[in-house]
Amino acid sequence: MEDKRWRWILVTAIAPIAWGSGYVVTRSLLPADAPLWGGVLRALPAGLLVLLIARRLPAGSWWWRSLVLGALNVGGFFVLVYVAGQRLPSSLAATLMSASAAGMLLFGWLLLHRRPRLAAAVGAAVGLVGVGVMLGFDADGADPWGVAASLGAMVAASLGFVLTSRWGSGVPALPMTAWQLIGGSIVLIPAALLVEGAPPALTATSALGFAYLTLIATAVAYVAWFAGLRRLSPGVVGVVGLLNPVTGVVLGVVLAGEAFGMPQIVGVALVLAGIVLGAAPARQRGALGDAPADAVPPLASART
Repeated sequence: MEDKRWRWILVTAIAPIAWGSGYVVTRSLLPADAPLWGGVLRALPAGLLVLLIARRLPAGSWWWRSLVLGALNVGGFFVLVYVAGQRLPSSLAATLMSASAAGMLLFGWLLLHRRPRLAAAVGAAVGLVGVGVMLGFDADGADPWGVAASLGAMVAASLGFVLTSRWGSGVPALPMTAWQLIGGSIVLIPAALLVEGAPPALTATSALGFAYLTLIATAVAYVAWFAGLRRLSPGVVGVVGLLNPVTGVVLGVVLAGEAFGMPQIVGVALVLAGIVLGAAPARQRGALGDAPADAVPPLASART
């Protein structure tokens, strides 16, 4: 049982690693003036591809739930991440997003009625201290709109992922991913047409960037993330998400030549320690950090 748990933790880790790599791709390869169409071009092809594999349409309340979750997890999230990726260094954009570990703990407590267990809360806190160490030495002159976009993306995704955990315990990861990606695209397309006009012309470079974001940082990443949310608690999944800033920092250094010194080394070490602590199994059940995502209390389940 414990081997299966760590296996799903490793599967879930694919998502934040892929998302962390997306900052470098967005900043280096994509056009800077089309965040709305950037979200559509990333989400819609991925959603259609996954839907072809899943071969399952929404039913009943999942038609409107897909739009709500798509707006939070895909539409608003992709646009805000796109803006953050264009305005901030990759490492800074990724570290700000890491606050989603605390956000998922909080929203999970409020919406799933599960008290965060101590190890998950301490792990998230240790990881956030690591983020603060990295951010504190690299935030001078940061673009305020980029910071606001990154924090907005964090709040939207944290709420959307916890709602996914609450509503989606009986839905497999593939259709869940497809519905949300397409739902988010439906929300984005009218706004993109109104604000940005026609879709941007793609160059070979931008097409390569969108191909990577669509296949790896969207289709594969969201399937892995939603699979983890079905089998792990939001608290554990949120702590695993701290791999996002680690990936952003490492790739920012390797590919973009961003600064990496002792503060970043200490910060990355603290983040990794927080992940290990927060993902460790609990000795008893009944708290946010140790119960599977589908173990919703009967009363809460009846309200969904």
